[in-house]
Amino acid sequence: MNESHSKEERLTLELLDVIERDGDISQRHLASQMGVALGLANLYLKRCVKKGLVKIKEAPANRYFYYLTPKGFAEKSRLTARFLSSSLTFYRQSVESLSDLYDSCENNGRNRLLFCGVSDLAEIALLRARETKLTVEGIYDPSHGAREFLGRPIFKNWHMCPKADAYVITGLGNPLGLFKEVASYLGDSDRVLVPRVLGIEPRQAVAETNG
Repeated sequence: MNESHSKEERLTLELLDVIERDGDISQRHLASQMGVALGLANLYLKRCVKKGLVKIKEAPANRYFYYLTPKGFAEKSRLTARFLSSSLTFYRQSVESLSDLYDSCENNGRNRLLFCGVSDLAEIALLRARETKLTVEGIYDPSHGAREFLGRPIFKNWHMCPKADAYVITGLGNPLGLFKEVASYLGDSDRVLVPRVLGIEPRQAVAETNG
C-alpha cells in the first residue's frame, strides 16, 4: 500500500469511525475529530456518500444526521483489520528507532526537540519521550486542523515555532519532502533527525537538498 493510498484509507476510516460514534455532528466538528481542514473533511464525506458508505438524513433546524450504511460498516471493518495487521510491526520498528534517536539526543545534549508532522509516529514519539529527560516543545504541521496534539501545541508557521536543539521528522505523508523543508529553513541539516523507521538516508537527502 503506497503512502497516498495509506493516507486516503486512514482518513476514510477516521471519518467512518467518527460518524459511527456520533452521527449528529457538524462538518466542522467532524474535521476537528479527523484532524484535517474543513474542506478536506467535506471532500471525504462526499466521497463516502458517493460510494454508498454514508447516508445523510435531514433533521430539523437545517441540520443533518449522518449514518453508516451496511456497506459502510463492512468497509470500516475491512479498513480496521487492514491497519491493525500492520500497526504492531510499525509500532515495534518505531519504538526501536526512537529509542536510538533519543539516546543520541541525550548523549549529545540535544534536550529540546521539535517534532515535524502530526502522525501515528508522532504519537508514539511523544509517548516514548515521556520516559526520557527530553522536552518536546511542540509539533510543526501547517496542514493539521487542530491546535494541539496529545497536549503539545501545533505550530502552523515557522515563525511561531520555539527554538529547539533538534528537529525530528515525524510526518508520514512525505517525510523526504519534510526533511528538505526543515533543512532548508534551518540552513543546517545536522539538526534534522530522522527515525530509522522512515527509511530515509539523511546523507542522500542532504545531497538532494543541496543539488
